[in-house]
Order: sequence, then structure tokens, then C-alpha cells
Amino acid sequence: MILASLIFATIAALLHVYIFTMESITWTKPKTWKTFSITSQADAETTKPLAYNQGFYNLFLAVGALIGIIAVAMGAPQVGWTLVFSSCGSMLLAALVLAASGKKYLRAATLQGATPLLAVVLGVLAVTLG
Repeated sequence: MILASLIFATIAALLHVYIFTMESITWTKPKTWKTFSITSQADAETTKPLAYNQGFYNLFLAVGALIGIIAVAMGAPQVGWTLVFSSCGSMLLAALVLAASGKKYLRAATLQGATPLLAVVLGVLAVTLG
């Protein structure tokens, strides 16, 4: 279960790095802003500072999870699991907030929240039963 948890945490982290890229680097490209239901280039430009900031939140969550994964693998489980649970738990809670924002966000929330959920559940089972 440890390996499965860490694999799902890695996938969650990589997804959040991808989200960072969209929000902080490619936000004003039509393909990206359409993904986030932005309706015009002008709106993308207006919301760029907000998206840029939000992207870094996603990057920091990803980095926390990745450092936690490395710590578990390197034999520091207390530090590692703390980081994995904190980072993936935050990703999961953000997905729940997104889901609560409206029905049109359910697909994105499910995509964003599934892997951190699995990482947390399997990690808790591994730590508890291990």
C-alpha cells in the first residue's frame, strides 16, 4: 500500500505541476484560457495576475508532495508522510471546494481530487496497518 500511495501522490503532484504551467505560464494562450472557461483574450489578460498566483499555490503543493515522497523513500517516514498528507490533503480539499462551486466543475474536481484521495486513503491504511 505504501508504494501505491506514493504513486498516486506522484501523479497528483505531476498534475498540479501541469496546472501550474497552465495558470502561471500559458494562461493567455487561447487553448489554456478556454480550458478554464475564460471567454475572451481580454478576460484572460484581466485575470492573469490571479491565475499566476493560483498557479504557484499548485506548484507549492506539488513540491511538498514530492519532497514528502522522497523523504518516505529515503527512510524519514514521519517527515515524509506529514508532507504527503498535508499536500495531498490540501489538493483534495481544493477539489472539494471546486466541486462545490458548481455542477460544471465536477469533472475538473474529480480529475483534480481522485489521485490525492487515493494517496491519502492508501497512505493512512499503510501507516495504520504497517
